[in-house]
Amino acid sequence: MAFYENVFIARQDISAAQVDALADQLTELVKEHGGEVKKREYWGLKNLAYRIKKNRKGHYMLFNLDAPPAAIVELERQMHLNEDVIRYLTTRVKELEEEPSIMMRSRGGRDDRGGRDGRRFGGRGGFRGDRDGPRGDRDRGDRDRGPRDGGGRNEGDRGQPAKAAAEGDGKEAKSEAGES
Repeated sequence: MAFYENVFIARQDISAAQVDALADQLTELVKEHGGEVKKREYWGLKNLAYRIKKNRKGHYMLFNLDAPPAAIVELERQMHLNEDVIRYLTTRVKELEEEPSIMMRSRGGRDDRGGRDGRRFGGRGGFRGDRDGPRGDRDRGDRDRGPRDGGGRNEGDRGQPAKAAAEGDGKEAKSEAGES
């Protein structure tokens, strides 16, 4: 016999107990056709990526099956006929997983993922490539932070207009005016 994984999505408006009863029916169907359900997981009511048959949510269920191909054909036929099943997918696998599926594993808390305190991406809140420390492309040595000479702009020192900067100094403004 071959190994299969089957996931089906049931309608959102049935209860979890009804989904469990549906899974029991499908399990009995597989047993009648010479197969066996090795593992069964209920993943819960989850949001769908897009609407399927007017449903925005669905109950997800996983089966790990050890069954002949004829049992899988009958299982899929019954799922297709059942109104409560809105989607299903059966995949043949080389071996069945014994541990819980990825959907059932605990994700843990947020602290195990890293972040601002964990310095996951350089500690700046976003991905910054290979720049972990201060930016090396800028000269951050001792710079002269003295007054600006204006450089052809209409502003004097620290954003003040040139006239106000000249009046603030007093002596220099008068001496320049007296020479001209």
